[in-house]
Amino acid sequence: MAKVSVYLNFPRSTEEAFMFYREVFGTAFIGHIARMGDAPQGEGAPELSEEDKNLVMHIALPLLGEFVLMGTDAPESMGFTVNFGNNSYLNLEPDTRAETERLFSRLADGGVVTMPLQDMFWGDLYGSLTDKFGVQWMFNCSEKAS
Repeated sequence: MAKVSVYLNFPRSTEEAFMFYREVFGTAFIGHIARMGDAPQGEGAPELSEEDKNLVMHIALPLLGEFVLMGTDAPESMGFTVNFGNNSYLNLEPDTRAETERLFSRLADGGVVTMPLQDMFWGDLYGSLTDKFGVQWMFNCSEKAS
């Protein structure tokens, strides 16, 4: 079966972000957390510092349904420059208003709410936020208010 996932790059905070997301969504990582030091050193590649060897090379966490969020550290010491922008969101569509409110509240903790959850003209509960790691989230729940 074909799948779609989102892969996030963080400068050095992947593990912290994914521990937070694991707590929010109450799911377990798929496999183990692969570290930069787990990979064989390429021929002619510079030796990784002990600090960089512990960085996350790959991590995967199911969020809702079949959706999997993946991530890696992309530090400047390894030639990366991470720039978070306003060009992408993770869109969540929980089954219930209660779950939408719970997830929204948890992800907003330490972040910035850009649109509070509210009933919209199209009939769904909608809101958006940027979490404390700079990741943008949108929520849309079609369950009607009782």
